[in-house]
Amino acid sequence: MILSVALDITFGALVLAMTFCAYRLLRGPSLPDRILALDTLYVNAVGVLLVLGLRQDTQVYFEAALVIALLGFVGTVFLSRYLLGRAAEDAARTPEETP
Repeated sequence: MILSVALDITFGALVLAMTFCAYRLLRGPSLPDRILALDTLYVNAVGVLLVLGLRQDTQVYFEAALVIALLGFVGTVFLSRYLLGRAAEDAARTPEETP
């Protein structure tokens, strides 16, 4: 009984956190903010899947959470490397080449 109430409250808090992350993902204001929002969004999605797995007592949600965690980590690494490469290109440009 107490566990189901705690899981319901946790689920609601995670959905609220995902809503805030989605807002930051859409509104920006900068690319690093959006990458961080996307990273936080997938972490919250993993938490939602874990709560659902505990609530319904099945292993499928735990496996899906593992896949999302791995894909989210790889995606964050690639986006961060892209952002660092883009910053290095911008720093290497001379003032005359700046559009």
